[in-house]
Amino acid sequence: MKLIVAIIQPARLEAVKAALSRVEVFRLTLMDVQGFGRQKGHTETYRGHELSVNLLRKVRLEIAVNDDFVEPTIEAIVEGGRSGEKGEIGDGKVFVLPMDDCVRIRTGERGNEAI
Repeated sequence: MKLIVAIIQPARLEAVKAALSRVEVFRLTLMDVQGFGRQKGHTETYRGHELSVNLLRKVRLEIAVNDDFVEPTIEAIVEGGRSGEKGEIGDGKVFVLPMDDCVRIRTGERGNEAI
């Protein structure tokens, strides 16, 4: 079992969800987050004053999968999250973490069956 954590552009969320559906991954948790990376923010003008915005809005996905679904899930996230053919800085990252256990609260099932 693995926990896949992906940070993507908010505009690419629907494309990522569609790509995940094609590989039969339907369960995910979604959070709105802010981050600072290679994009280094941007400058905006508000009421005549120039403001530096360092933290950019992103979407964080958390998906618990059995080992058979790890690679298809990663490929779907990359396919849906990439801007254009080659992608752009700020498209995001995918992290794969080991997951020791999972427990379904309703039934008490553990491990692969709980996912």
